[in-house]
Amino acid sequence: MAISMEDIKKLRAMTGAGLADVKKALTEAEGDMDKAKEILRQRGQAIAAKRADRETSNGCVLAKVGDGFAAIIALKCETDFVANGADYIKLTQDIIDAAVAAKAKSLEEVSALKLANGLTVADAVTERSGVTGEKMELDGYNYLEGENIDAYNHMNRNGLCTLVQTNIPAPEAAHAVAMQVAAMKPIALDEKSVPQSIIDEEYNVAVEKSKQEQVQKAVEAALKKAGINPAHVDSEDHMESNMGKGWITAEDVAKAKEIIATVSEEKAKSLNMNMIENIAKGRVNKFYKESCLLNQEFIQDSKVSVSQYLKSVNSDLTVVAFKRFTLQAD
Repeated sequence: MAISMEDIKKLRAMTGAGLADVKKALTEAEGDMDKAKEILRQRGQAIAAKRADRETSNGCVLAKVGDGFAAIIALKCETDFVANGADYIKLTQDIIDAAVAAKAKSLEEVSALKLANGLTVADAVTERSGVTGEKMELDGYNYLEGENIDAYNHMNRNGLCTLVQTNIPAPEAAHAVAMQVAAMKPIALDEKSVPQSIIDEEYNVAVEKSKQEQVQKAVEAALKKAGINPAHVDSEDHMESNMGKGWITAEDVAKAKEIIATVSEEKAKSLNMNMIENIAKGRVNKFYKESCLLNQEFIQDSKVSVSQYLKSVNSDLTVVAFKRFTLQAD
């Protein structure tokens, strides 16, 4: 049967599918609009199942602030060609609009929301997968509740978004800090916000690193005293290579190995643990400075921390929460 252009346009508006896909579905469904929608949905499901093991490293990340609620969401796909398509970006925008309007607090809630075309978000994503032929999935849903929230889309490229909430109204400062979050990737607001498990891990790593450094210093000093360049014997490969170049002899290598083994063992037994612990604490403090938002150097003025910058705007001003999501591995 003949399919009218009016029906094609109507189904395209409802599903966002391409003209050719819509026409094909309507023809197969003999003009039945509901059957055609189901055909498009099933095609999307089939593609999603077939490509389930594909990596969705591209996509569109958007953020939005509404009435006392803000959110970030990512609609992920396989290629940047699809991610940059106007229809794909519009679908992501429709999803974030619905999520903020409903004040959804999980991806499950978002997936169940209905869009203006009557489809649930989950079905709309499935249909879009059928249109593009790529695996798609929702990810990175983050939200903040309350007032004084700024949303930032890094360079408007839809690949990295942040949310920052301040305790009092300060839109310019909040936006500056939202850019800070994008650039500097903090993992916590301040020291108190860092999980104890992470603090313990950082401290233990710092202790072990400090021990290794003290042992290495003792070894290098002993090698130099014996007339051996530490850089020539710092690994088995270097020893072999440097012997081949004539820089050291087999006797030097044997002597170096004995020194390394003996001094390493002796120094490890006589380490000053008070000094090691103090060095480790210093490294943890450096971790706080680099990883806690309020402690970080402010990217617009490295002479002050983020906290100091906020106080310069208003003595009572601070950040109470932030969120960040990116498609790229940090």
